[in-house]
Amino acid sequence: MGIGRLWSYVCRDGPSGFGACSTAEQVTAGIDASNLTAIVTGATSGIGRETARVLALRGATVIIPTRNRESGLKVKDSILEQVPNAKLDVMEIDLGSLSSVRSFVTTFLDSNYPLNLLINNAAIMACPFQLSKDGIELQFATNHIGHFLLTNLLLDKMKATAKESGIEGRVVNVGSLSHRRTYSSGIRFDKINSPSGYAPYASYGQSKLANILHAKELGRRLQEEGMNVTANSLHPGVIPTNITRYIKPIGTFLSLLQVFLKDVQQGAATTCYVALHPKVKGVSGKYFSDCNESHPTPYGADADLAKKLWEFSEEMVKTKLGSQ
Repeated sequence: MGIGRLWSYVCRDGPSGFGACSTAEQVTAGIDASNLTAIVTGATSGIGRETARVLALRGATVIIPTRNRESGLKVKDSILEQVPNAKLDVMEIDLGSLSSVRSFVTTFLDSNYPLNLLINNAAIMACPFQLSKDGIELQFATNHIGHFLLTNLLLDKMKATAKESGIEGRVVNVGSLSHRRTYSSGIRFDKINSPSGYAPYASYGQSKLANILHAKELGRRLQEEGMNVTANSLHPGVIPTNITRYIKPIGTFLSLLQVFLKDVQQGAATTCYVALHPKVKGVSGKYFSDCNESHPTPYGADADLAKKLWEFSEEMVKTKLGSQ
């Protein structure tokens, strides 16, 4: 198969009318988000920044959480250069610290913003073994537990906003195809914080599996409550961004293959599609890829595992916060 035919095959559209080569601007074309407020974690670089830019382009008020306020303000200024009327705010958070997550939520709630969209995008990838400030393995802490707490603390606000506005709230977890490369048990519940048997990439896959299971169980709970809020997860595609900084050989390899991979505009498309597109209205607990509903691994589709992870995460948050 020639390169042209191969590219045509890769770029074919799915049932949604979009596909792997669709961009975030294309999937949101014609959508008015001026009545929406969104929080986008990891919005200071990569697909998170592009997600924030496109949401702002469509009129949404976008909150940019950042560990470093100065870097957040620089991103705000750069987006304003491209979208002069963008409505942006910067607030500090460290997703690897439960107390920081709690402080962020307090600041956000005090601001009296409504909340329609929560996009859990931030992540670190395949770092050497280390523990967070709360004594949790850093990838699991940052990619899952921080987002789990953030979501739980903001849910009442999302539910209230949905009820008052009549507009469906959406929680969007950016997972990864890498959830297929987790540990053999899926989630190492008994060894989450242990250096024994730690494998950087498998731990990244474990955290991404957790993102998918979190959205699945949250979606189930919201539907059971009859809430006008949905939760879904997605694989954004393979994009050479600075998330690969801890695995330089892979980062270099991806850089060499850029012509065959998604760019940032395409990488943010599925996030923006799930967050804004009317075709996703009422859809909850699902997994998306290339702007279409897809299928995770059996672990990712396991309702019992999703429930077990939820209870495990609740207990971990309770224990860690209780000791502070």
